[in-house]
Parts: sequence; C-alpha cells; structure tokens
Amino acid sequence: MTLTLAVACAHQTSAPVRQPSGSAPASPESTAYASELEKSDLPWTGSPSPYDAVVELGDGRRVALHYRRGKGLVEQHYSPRAKAWTVPKVIYRTTTDACQGIHLRTDNGTVAAIADFGPYCYDGEPPTESLAAVGVGDLTDWSVDVTRNFDGWERATVSEDGQRVVFGRSTTLNWSRAEGFEGR
Repeated sequence: MTLTLAVACAHQTSAPVRQPSGSAPASPESTAYASELEKSDLPWTGSPSPYDAVVELGDGRRVALHYRRGKGLVEQHYSPRAKAWTVPKVIYRTTTDACQGIHLRTDNGTVAAIADFGPYCYDGEPPTESLAAVGVGDLTDWSVDVTRNFDGWERATVSEDGQRVVFGRSTTLNWSRAEGFEGR
C-alpha cells in the first residue's frame, strides 16, 4: 500500500498518530538491475549530502535511499552479480519538504530506515511526517509506518538475526518479520 498524504499549511500540535503500515507494491521494474544510482535533487553544499544514504548488506548488495522533490522517499538496490542498480522506486510518496537526513541500519538482510518530511522544514520547523521503514528479502516490498507531528525517530536498532527492529526516541515503535509494525 502506498501512502499519499496532503498536509495543511497550519501547524498542528496534536499528539502523534500512527498511520497503518503497508508495503509499496512490487513492480516488474523493481527487480530489473539495469540502472545507475540516482541521487537526491535537493541542493546541498558539502559532502556527503544528508539527503542520500547507502548501506551495504552482508551479502554484498547495497541499498540506497534518497529524497526527490515532489516525489518523496525513493529506493534503489544494487546487485554485485549484475553490477547495476534497480530502477528507482518511490516507497513513500509526499510533496512536502525533506527534513533532517536519511538514516539506515542493517543486519542479517534487514534494512531499517528513518526519514522525515514537513511543509516548513527548510525554515526550521519540525517534521509533520516521520517515517520508519523496513525492507527485507529481495527488497521489492517495504513496510512503512508514518507518525504525524512527531520530531522524528532518533535511532533504529536491528536485531542481530534481522528478525526485529526497534525505532526509538522518547517512545518506541517495534517491527518484526512475523508481524510487521506493532499493532498495525
């Protein structure tokens, strides 16, 4: 399920509300290793850009996430056998501004991602869409949980066996391979 959100211009101060988790549907292009690595189109001086993140898995595959203006959070993964990246796929669609950076963690074939969006982030406002995302296996499906009006997850911890992920800040959000996001 792809989540599409429209965010009003008014700043909301209500308590965080969790959206149902879901997975971006697999597409035939997502498994075709024939692309170059795409980068974020958001301006950034210096290197590396916080709007691009890459992590290597234990089997040599790599996963890259980046922000694209007007699209949202985009994923690609690399096959060392094919020596190429998959076609870029939006795993979370939004038109609001990217906030902060993208943070990735991995263990035993599980990739956890933290990303944030909000309409006034460039002006220093906190995010209105805080994402926790998890990809496993062939990485064509991602479970995504959105917390609204939350200052973003500070950390993601992947268990050594890759079966569980804990996203934390002042509260926690749990994900497991068996059940997905807790209570979803």
